[in-house]
Amino acid sequence: MISPDTIRTVIGVTGNGTALVLFLSPVPTFYRIWKKGSVEQYSPVPYVATLLNCMMWVLYGLPLVHPHSMLVITINGTGMAIELTYVTLFLLYSAGAGRRKVLLLLAAEVAFVAGVAALVLNLAHTHERRSMIVGILCVLFGTGMYAAPLSVMKMVIETKSVEYMPLFLSLASLVNGICWTAYALIRFDLYITIPNGLGVLFSVAQLILYAIYYKSTQQIIEARMRKADQVAMTEVVVDGKSNNNNGAGHY
Repeated sequence: MISPDTIRTVIGVTGNGTALVLFLSPVPTFYRIWKKGSVEQYSPVPYVATLLNCMMWVLYGLPLVHPHSMLVITINGTGMAIELTYVTLFLLYSAGAGRRKVLLLLAAEVAFVAGVAALVLNLAHTHERRSMIVGILCVLFGTGMYAAPLSVMKMVIETKSVEYMPLFLSLASLVNGICWTAYALIRFDLYITIPNGLGVLFSVAQLILYAIYYKSTQQIIEARMRKADQVAMTEVVVDGKSNNNNGAGHY
């Protein structure tokens, strides 16, 4: 008979895989940003929030804080590197107030995590107390990571368009939340259960919005393309008349 610990490990490894997919799911979005040389209407909040979440979970998984949490460290360490890359791209392709906002958030996050690590490791002297303090913060920031797209969801409702709410990111968040909730429930870990359980709910809400506004999004995109074609045709006609007038002037 397979032991609960074995099942938990398998689910944890699967959770590492789904979390990696989650971290990599914005790649098409950032390819678009790189190609256009602009962040357009994309929000940096989900990526900055995810970076903070990963840093906190790496701290939680350290042997000095919560022993036997290597799977937590490996995936969140990888996530830190990936999210830092995204934030760097936001800095490169944004300007003015938008860039300053991202820089300030990034500096505040690094200072906060460093401060928490120093205080917890020096003032809390047992694994249980360290796990509790960092775990509570992980619950808050893990919930913040999953809730970060709420700002995008508000824009979706206002514009009736899901163009800037990537479907793949929502799907990856759902699968990742399910895996880590199951992982936490087998050997009950409240601090992993709460944010990932809420993550499942937030992801389902995003998918419902996607289903509601998918059709209107296609109509908006088609209308935009028709308008662009009309503008292009107008420019061709105007240029043609201008060329004809120039030609007539030579006679």
